[in-house]
Amino acid sequence: MPLHYLRTYATPHRSDIGNRRLGRSLAFVAGAVNAGGFFAVGQYTSHMSGIVSALADNLALGNMSLLLAGLASLAAFFCGAATSAVLINWGRRREAHSRYALPLLLEAALLLAFGLLGVRMAEHGHIGAIVALLCFVMGLQNAIVTKASRAEIRTTHVTGLVTDIGIELGKLCYWNRDPAAARVTADLPRLALLASLLAMFFIGGVAGAVGFMYLGFAACVPLALALLLLAIVPLADDLRAAR
Repeated sequence: MPLHYLRTYATPHRSDIGNRRLGRSLAFVAGAVNAGGFFAVGQYTSHMSGIVSALADNLALGNMSLLLAGLASLAAFFCGAATSAVLINWGRRREAHSRYALPLLLEAALLLAFGLLGVRMAEHGHIGAIVALLCFVMGLQNAIVTKASRAEIRTTHVTGLVTDIGIELGKLCYWNRDPAAARVTADLPRLALLASLLAMFFIGGVAGAVGFMYLGFAACVPLALALLLLAIVPLADDLRAAR
């Protein structure tokens, strides 16, 4: 794969094409981690809607252990997003080529550790730690593409994707009967992007579920290597500039 093509994923000089490539790739990873995580711990970790709803339910029912576990998951997602923001802003202050590659590298390292050590963690009953780790990774990842695309693309928030697709479909089906009124038109490129992100999340989910069934926790290793591939060129650019 040409270096200039790989560079478009995590370069600091953002373009619509680069944002779309990064968004689709990370949507696939999010779907795979979300589905694989469900097989591992019986809980989805890419979206906070269900976790916050479970917090309310467990508080009302007095299930304090589950309430604390949910708070830990929510805090891990917050920390992941905050860590991504810190790394990106640190790189921006230093005009680093790897400002977006650094959180990708951290995500790759965490997924690699999860793939290699997940079995041992599960055997020792550290399910809460696994959930928190996956929530941290999802928060980290969602913040990467949010910052890179100036909040135009998110990869773990499927509810928002489906909502935006519905809005564009509604505009596409609108009948502009009055020629004097402002026309309602759908943004077809945006609709195509949203549909592709949803499709990549779904395909990633299938790949993650099948991979976990056959490979177990090791199914995360190829995901980690793919993220490392996306991050390696800007990191190399910084090393070359330092020399």
